Amino acid sequence: MEERRMMHATNATNLADILERVLDKGIVIAGDIQIRIADIELITIKIRLMIASVDKALEMGINWWQTDSYLSSKAQESEKEERIKKLEEEVNKLKSEA
Repeated sequence: MEERRMMHATNATNLADILERVLDKGIVIAGDIQIRIADIELITIKIRLMIASVDKALEMGINWWQTDSYLSSKAQESEKEERIKKLEEEVNKLKSEA
């Protein structure tokens, strides 16, 4: 006969505590992979992974997602405004040359 075990709330609490601690403090995993043949380095791959809450990342000065146009609508607008500004400068430059 198959025995069923009941999941206790303490298991979920422990997992929640661990997740909260990781997000609060952050965790960094780093590693490098190098491929060499006869002491000649062909390729190096650097792997960096950081897991933290958004608040912790901002506290550490990491905010790349705010300026990435694929992730932020504000960044998309800023990028569009920058392109328009450059085009206006080019038009004004061409007008002054004519």
